[in-house]
Amino acid sequence: MKKSMFLFLTIGLFVMFSACGSSGNLYEQIKEEGVITVGTEGTYPPFTFHNEEDELTGYDIEVITEVANRLDLEVDFKETQWDSMFAGLNAERFDVIANQVGIDEERQAKYDFSIPYTYSGAVVVVPEDNNDITSFEDIKGKKSAQSLTSNFGEIAEGHGAEIESVEGLAQSIELINQGRVDVTVNDKLAVLDYMNQKQDSTIKIAAEEENVSESAFMFNKGNEELVEAVNEQLEEMKEDGTLAEIAEKWFGEDVSSK
Repeated sequence: MKKSMFLFLTIGLFVMFSACGSSGNLYEQIKEEGVITVGTEGTYPPFTFHNEEDELTGYDIEVITEVANRLDLEVDFKETQWDSMFAGLNAERFDVIANQVGIDEERQAKYDFSIPYTYSGAVVVVPEDNNDITSFEDIKGKKSAQSLTSNFGEIAEGHGAEIESVEGLAQSIELINQGRVDVTVNDKLAVLDYMNQKQDSTIKIAAEEENVSESAFMFNKGNEELVEAVNEQLEEMKEDGTLAEIAEKWFGEDVSSK
C-alpha cells in the first residue's frame, strides 16, 4: 500500500513538473507557434485604434508589429478594454500588452517591462509668435486653459497660473488662438498629435517638463527570454532609426527617446 502511494505521488509530481516545464519558456512556445499574442485597446488614438478602413493601426501597433516582424513572428491582436487588460495578461490571454503602459513602481512589482519606446511629460503651449514664455516659471500670473479633471491643471496652478476651465485640449487651443488665454499645460504626446493631425502652426511648445514618463511593453513576470528578445529588437530599431521614423510619422517628432 505504501509503495503504491509512493509511486502515485512520484508519478503525480513528475506530471506536474513536466507540465510546468512545457509551459515554462513562453518565448520558445511563441517561436514554435510563430505567433505572438498582443493585448491592446483599439480605441485609443493615435496609439491603438481603427482607421477609416476599420484597420487596427496606431503608433503602438506599428512598433510591436515591427518588433514581431524582426523576430519572424505573426501578431495576433486581442482587443480589450483598458479596465480588463491587466486581468487578461494575468490570465495569459495574451503574451504582452502594447497600449502605452506607463512604467511605475507598483506595476514593476507585479510585471516586467521592455525598454521604453515612448517618453512624454507636461508641456506649456503658447501662440506661435509668443517669445515671452519659455519656462513653467513664466506662466505665473498668466491665464491658462485647463480641464479641471486633469492633473495638468494642478501643474499650471502650482506654477501660479490663473485657471480658465475648459473641456479638453481642442478647446484650450481654440481659446489661445482667440487670445482669451495665454497658455495651456498638457501632455506632450497629446499636443504633438493635435498639431500633427490639424497641421496647426498657430501654436508651439514653449517649455517641457524635465521629469518625463516612460511607456513600454508589459509582460507577466518570469518571461525573461521574451523580454530580452523584444528589447534586442527595440534597441536595433533605435540604432537604425526605424523607431524614430515611426514616432515622427505619428507625432511629427521623435518621442521614442528623451
